[in-house]
Amino acid sequence: MTIIIALSALGGLTLLLALMLIVANKKLYVYEDPRIDVVNGLLPQANCGACGFPGCRPFAEAVVGGSVLPGKCSVNTEEGQNNIATYLGVDPGSEEKRVARLACGGGTNVAISRAKYQGMKTCQASSLISGGERGCFWGCLGLGDCEVSCDFDAIQLNANGLPEVDVDKCTGCGDCVEACPKWLFSITPISHKLWVNCKNLDHGDDVLEDCQVGCTACGKCAMDAEGNLIELINNLPTVDYQQNHKTIDPIQRCPTGAIVWIDDKRGIIKGKESKKIIRKGRMKEGIS
Repeated sequence: MTIIIALSALGGLTLLLALMLIVANKKLYVYEDPRIDVVNGLLPQANCGACGFPGCRPFAEAVVGGSVLPGKCSVNTEEGQNNIATYLGVDPGSEEKRVARLACGGGTNVAISRAKYQGMKTCQASSLISGGERGCFWGCLGLGDCEVSCDFDAIQLNANGLPEVDVDKCTGCGDCVEACPKWLFSITPISHKLWVNCKNLDHGDDVLEDCQVGCTACGKCAMDAEGNLIELINNLPTVDYQQNHKTIDPIQRCPTGAIVWIDDKRGIIKGKESKKIIRKGRMKEGIS
């Protein structure tokens, strides 16, 4: 008799819990639009965050929900954007591609090391020892934390230990920005061709003792720019990209090539009066 009562109680409890689950499933059920899976499948699955969302699926949810257009994903191909737009019956929209830009030209062929760093071969570790071994406190340390952080193989160190960004591979995810202890990277629209290739805040020709391509705050670029397109702030030229910045004039008289024009095919272009750098090897270290 006791066994029967126990089994009955257990059965009743099981039935009650089953009914509760059924009710909860109906009450708490959240409908998910099946189009989300389709749109997500048409995305590149880079999960780079360049669109402003934490991954491709949240972006797909936003596109299906109508809060953004497919073109917001600047990493996707034009064909991919159009396929999503056709599937949903919306305008594809557009978003200018954003890429990582490095604000430093101080490779080992132009910048002096004032110390000999021995330790973990990372920029983060090196920067903890008096800011690193480079003479220029603001300059690139050249140990490749940015290269390691890039999941898209868009950053490579060149022969002079300076990071180079492959804009075709770059998704503008910003991982390199976080990885660089000197904060030399910025994520910027690819149309920003006029670029200050330096972060040095010192001024005067003494700057050149540490880096031959450092900005000396001479102000020639600001003088030659139309209106107030370029302003010296803390001894460093700052471009107001809200104005018409499609001009190569401000780079022409820069004596060190610290402000440059970035051409899609030719790469970095310096002005006519910029000092020509012919050294290919490492500069002699200024270690005392």
